[in-house]
Amino acid sequence: MDALNRSQAPFPAEVWEAIDEAAVEAASDMLTGRRFLEVEGPFGVGLTAIEVGNDDYCREPSADEAAAVLSRSISVPMLRKQFRLSLRRLAAYHEQGQPLNLKPVEDAAEAIARREEEFIYYGQQAFGVDGILNSEGRCHRKGGDWANLDHALKDVLTAVTSLDEGGFRGPYALVLEPKLYNNLFRRYDNTDMLQVEHLSRLCTKGIYKANVKGAAVIDPRVGKLIIGQDLRAGYSSQDGIHCSLYLTESLVVRLDDPGAVCTIEPAEVVET
Repeated sequence: MDALNRSQAPFPAEVWEAIDEAAVEAASDMLTGRRFLEVEGPFGVGLTAIEVGNDDYCREPSADEAAAVLSRSISVPMLRKQFRLSLRRLAAYHEQGQPLNLKPVEDAAEAIARREEEFIYYGQQAFGVDGILNSEGRCHRKGGDWANLDHALKDVLTAVTSLDEGGFRGPYALVLEPKLYNNLFRRYDNTDMLQVEHLSRLCTKGIYKANVKGAAVIDPRVGKLIIGQDLRAGYSSQDGIHCSLYLTESLVVRLDDPGAVCTIEPAEVVET
């Protein structure tokens, strides 16, 4: 099935390869969830929902009643962003070897990446899709003022201890909103050690700057990232001037154990 309609495009496979490469490179620079979560797939564009949890009775049956066993499932969102490329520039690239401006591809890929991150961390609760930072059952801690280097370290240690006591022994990833992440690049007094270097010894799955609020310590056993269609480009149409193309992917986080996350709410977010 040619779901991406590539066979109808007025350019050859080598152009698709350049578009795909530019898209993946641009998106990869912004993606953080894929770096510490286990990824399964891709399973294909036809993956529209996945089952979660165990089957269970909808209610306890009476003595003369047949039991009903139900499964639970969540939707697999499809992300899509359209962009255009000049037909003349595509022809110049293919026929004359001139450079091809792929900034529209990169911009579309970054838009997809931002949306993927949003789904991983916060889901879409109106449609029953939770993210790893707002799921019921996670740990949550109030933090101190991260303008103080000692407070940041203390809060992360407290979160790690909470997870450890809950049976989640790591390795841990630390995800931070940009202001908090940037402030980790400060040196401890009278030393050459940056705070980010110190925390990286504790959070060995990585420390990541992401579009989140506050901070979170995450054991990857929280769940898996299920991929339907991985990031690919497709063809829509052309009007004699531009080719209308799009990027698409489909994915969802299957939350296996929300207790593997401890979110931190610092008392104050400071500027560097």
